[in-house]
Amino acid sequence: MPRHVLTLLAVLCLAGCASARPVIYPNATSELRGKAAQDAAVQACIQQADSADLSRGGNDVARSTAGGAVVGSVGGAAAGAVYGNVGRGVGAGAAAGAATGLVTGLFRGNQPSPVYMSYVNRCLADKGYEVVGWQ
Repeated sequence: MPRHVLTLLAVLCLAGCASARPVIYPNATSELRGKAAQDAAVQACIQQADSADLSRGGNDVARSTAGGAVVGSVGGAAAGAVYGNVGRGVGAGAAAGAATGLVTGLFRGNQPSPVYMSYVNRCLADKGYEVVGWQ
């Protein structure tokens, strides 16, 4: 496989695996305590949510990959039937669909579940911080 394709895949995986974190609105608490204390509070709330056994929603990547493979197989079978080789069409379609599903799932999979985000948001609000969103 060409080196530039491997590099592109590595960059996509790293970008997709990065976890979303809360974005804090600069209110009186964040201004008074400073960036280091704010970052420590965010990390403490994330660890608290992890300790509470809340799902981050990471199984979306596997589901997206499997779904892509199924859709690709169906499309590949149809194309293979038209061009005379159903088996080859199914294989090619499944591979293309799985790859598409994987990349889509990686970028969608970095967003935690709504319950997880609500837990962390509430924890930060209890500490005086205002969460404006996640990224």
